[in-house]
Amino acid sequence: MSANRLFSIGYASKPIEVFLAQLKQHGVNAIADVRSVPYSKVFYDYHREALITTLKNAGVHYVYLGEELGPRSKDDTHYNEQQQVQFDRLMQSSLYLDGVARLQAGLDKGLNVALMCAEKDPADCHRSLLIGYHLQRQLGMSLQHIKHDGRLETQQAMETRLVAMHDKEADLFSDAKEQIELAYQLQLRLKAYKRP
Repeated sequence: MSANRLFSIGYASKPIEVFLAQLKQHGVNAIADVRSVPYSKVFYDYHREALITTLKNAGVHYVYLGEELGPRSKDDTHYNEQQQVQFDRLMQSSLYLDGVARLQAGLDKGLNVALMCAEKDPADCHRSLLIGYHLQRQLGMSLQHIKHDGRLETQQAMETRLVAMHDKEADLFSDAKEQIELAYQLQLRLKAYKRP
């Protein structure tokens, strides 16, 4: 496990200057772009080529990991009958695990890495629902989400928020861990990629 910190960040409607300032605020010196499609229909500053140049000028490394860690798998076996991607299947694939290994290699080199995607709220994004979930449970790694306003939210706090969002607080018949899993599954049904 790396001593360096791992973050996630969504750009949503964020001006590029604010995005860069938040990276600097939290000591992020590398971006792992985990978008399956590294372009935006609205925010052109976040097109892959433009972003690479902007980050390079700011002294921030860029790596594209959307093939490995993106939410839109190209493997048909990762989808259910409703054509919705199943993250439990995706996170067991060799391609995904290669992406996790590349991420770990960057951390081992001393980089402070932020997983980048578009969604404003990490609770709506695969950077927490797929990658953060897996890293925390399988590798014991902590992930901190840089929220839209620049404040940090841990993966654990985000998962607790999911429980409240889905009104699944622990009761006499289930414990907190079970409630997190139930809320997580409900959120996946709402937010995991579905083929058109």
